[in-house]
Amino acid sequence: MTADNLKSLKYDKDGPSLSVLDQLLIPAEKKYIDIPDVEAAWSVIRTMQIRGAPLIAIVACLGLAVDLNANTKTIAELDAMDANDSEAVMKFIEKKMEYLSTSRPTAVNLFNALEELKQILNDAVGKSDDGKTTVRERLCSAVADHASFMLERDVKDNKNIGRLGMEAILKDTGVDASSDAGIRMVTICNTGSLATAGFGTALGVARALQNANMLKSITALETRPYNQGSRLTAFEIVEEEMPGGTLICDGAAAALMREKGADAVVVGADRVCANGDTANKIGTYNLAIIASAHDVPFYVASPFTTLDVNLKSGSDIEIEERPPAELIESARAPSNISVWNPAFDVTPGKLIKGIITERGVIEPQEDGTFDVPAFVKKFS
Repeated sequence: MTADNLKSLKYDKDGPSLSVLDQLLIPAEKKYIDIPDVEAAWSVIRTMQIRGAPLIAIVACLGLAVDLNANTKTIAELDAMDANDSEAVMKFIEKKMEYLSTSRPTAVNLFNALEELKQILNDAVGKSDDGKTTVRERLCSAVADHASFMLERDVKDNKNIGRLGMEAILKDTGVDASSDAGIRMVTICNTGSLATAGFGTALGVARALQNANMLKSITALETRPYNQGSRLTAFEIVEEEMPGGTLICDGAAAALMREKGADAVVVGADRVCANGDTANKIGTYNLAIIASAHDVPFYVASPFTTLDVNLKSGSDIEIEERPPAELIESARAPSNISVWNPAFDVTPGKLIKGIITERGVIEPQEDGTFDVPAFVKKFS
């Protein structure tokens, strides 16, 4: 169970009210930011005060729920409309959803969550209740109910990812769960409780191994330039007393595998394409190449909502570029140096051993590519 100090957010559905942990301050300070409207939700996503593909989607939807049901300015704007004018109310809500979609472009979870919510709203508009509620009430309630459902579903899904990931790694590495051996795992960025509603994806696999007494060590790359690995993953490792917890600089991954060894690399994902190409935090591609050179299996752990069958390959992914100042300041570089600061890179599917979702593990075909659409069709 996630410790109180590892909660990425606090949500009260009775308000509703939402506050999120400012992850830019971790580990030095734990401060929660109030999210009263979609503007505040957009801001914490854009500035990376919260991050992680699953959490971005959840905060966006929870923020919308609070905005529509508890924000006085929004309520006043809705009061000025005909509560049964479905077209006007729907357009009002959709405008807020479109705004949230502009916060960060690479993670597909946000877009999938908003599309899922839009379908639920369309169903709510057409729902007949014998005049007991207005269209406005049904739509605002539908947003709040679905946001709460997303919160609960994420934790459940993450625990399934952890379990299935653990089983796949033990099977592929030949490590017997009844033996005294354990898995030496390597990861990058932060994919734990702080990147989700709880438990985590890639770091959730480490948690599952730990709970089964099968985690020998967990090594986190610092993840420049935002240092999500050193600030956030290292914080989670220490707080939960994971065995063999170690922090290394990004450039030490190859030396680690050669000198100390590793059994598996497990990373998260912001988008997985139809052929298995995967966008994740910058530096993931480097790590995959290094793992391949040392015959260490490389896994992607991400929720089903991260699978994007509409994009054929990684070349179709829009890669977010962050402001130059973020790299210059963290690197203490000359202020007038030219900077290229992509937030993500794309790991080719051929370097991936398996894509772990809550509904199963996608394995590569004989030619090394993935048929993600077939998996999605099977489990949709």
